[in-house]
Amino acid sequence: MSSPPLLRARPRARTRRPRLNSAYLFVLPSVVLIGVFIAEPIVQSGWMSLHDWMIGDSHHPFVGLDNYTALFHDSRFFNALRVTVVYTVAVTVGQTLIGLAIASRLRRTTWYTALLRTAYFFPFIASLVVSGIVWKFLLDPRVGLVDAWLAKAGVTPPEWLQSTSLALPTVIAVGIWKNVGFTMIVLLASMQQTPPELYEAAAIDGAGPWRRFWHITLPALRPALLFTTLIATVIGLQLFDLVFAMTGGGPIFHTESVVMYLYQKGFVEFQMGYASAIAWVLLAVILVISAVQLRLSRYRDVD
Repeated sequence: MSSPPLLRARPRARTRRPRLNSAYLFVLPSVVLIGVFIAEPIVQSGWMSLHDWMIGDSHHPFVGLDNYTALFHDSRFFNALRVTVVYTVAVTVGQTLIGLAIASRLRRTTWYTALLRTAYFFPFIASLVVSGIVWKFLLDPRVGLVDAWLAKAGVTPPEWLQSTSLALPTVIAVGIWKNVGFTMIVLLASMQQTPPELYEAAAIDGAGPWRRFWHITLPALRPALLFTTLIATVIGLQLFDLVFAMTGGGPIFHTESVVMYLYQKGFVEFQMGYASAIAWVLLAVILVISAVQLRLSRYRDVD
């Protein structure tokens, strides 16, 4: 009886070594920077908000939610929150409506519309501190050009930044002037993406300019409007630079924002635990308002 043929040895299966995706190497520096300069300070501020944390003290006793309890009984904080909300709502609505009107007027590209677009967008490039300092000098009752022109016209110049009734509206007006160019550019870019055939068909059907704007332009701008209002809201709730440069929070706290109050408590009075509690409450307010905006502004492509 013949012996069976020898079985050939099967080759060993090669073990596949895990390959490192090179994309992670490109993302790694950003992840490290975000972790060091954003994530770690946020966690640290949350920890500080639970302590009686004074700069210079070696002992920081744990107080739990006492800082938050004291904050919700702080009338100055609620005044700062009211100022911040009023500023945010007024600037967001103002720059959206004015930016939409300007974008509608400058939709056609010509040499003078290009020049006007640049002029409207230029204030957005400058920093808030520079804009605040410039307007503070322009509105100065002694050397300001605005009051000088009003005096030459026979009008008694008001105290723009010294009046308790005019200081906040003046800051709001400067905030709108500063940011309206951003809204205009975003809405203008969205308008130019709308197919012109829609307007031609609507005109053939007898739709006037207002109906074309209401039924074609405005629905097409919904994503852009959501983006601009959301960005304006988040920036407005973090109001600091403009107030710091123009009024310093005065007169008598009538322009003091939440971040301005946070700065006062943390870096002037050195109450870092209390200032951290203010920061976390402001973060919660921003998240809630942003979520509400996203919820109310939802749209579908089939709309």
